[in-house]
Amino acid sequence: MQFQLLPPLQRPLLAKFYKTHRAGMRARGEAQMWVAKEQEIVAGMCLTQVAGGHWLSGLFVAPGQRGRGVAGGLIEASLKTVEGSVWLFCDPDLVAFYQRSDFVKALDLPRELADRLARYRQTKALLAMVRT
Repeated sequence: MQFQLLPPLQRPLLAKFYKTHRAGMRARGEAQMWVAKEQEIVAGMCLTQVAGGHWLSGLFVAPGQRGRGVAGGLIEASLKTVEGSVWLFCDPDLVAFYQRSDFVKALDLPRELADRLARYRQTKALLAMVRT
């Protein structure tokens, strides 16, 4: 399994991966786009710079690859390359998963993430987590 930052010309591949799996995730233009690959992309995620660190979003693993440590490996590989805190929003059912990667419930968020979370919570039950 290879974990890699997608070069600019290959960024559309992550959007295609999400679309193929009907994941509902978006590959944000300003984000670092990370993927796990065997012969093809089997997982992806985005890291977007925010005040004091990065926002992790769009983590998705192809259903046939789940339970193999792919998501954890992708998180670890990508976070080695950034400084500062890393925040994410997740469904309450995923808290234990993210805790295994050293995330804890966030008590404080950068303003732009706090505003975004407030909007998302209008339609979804989400929790904020952080890894410092």
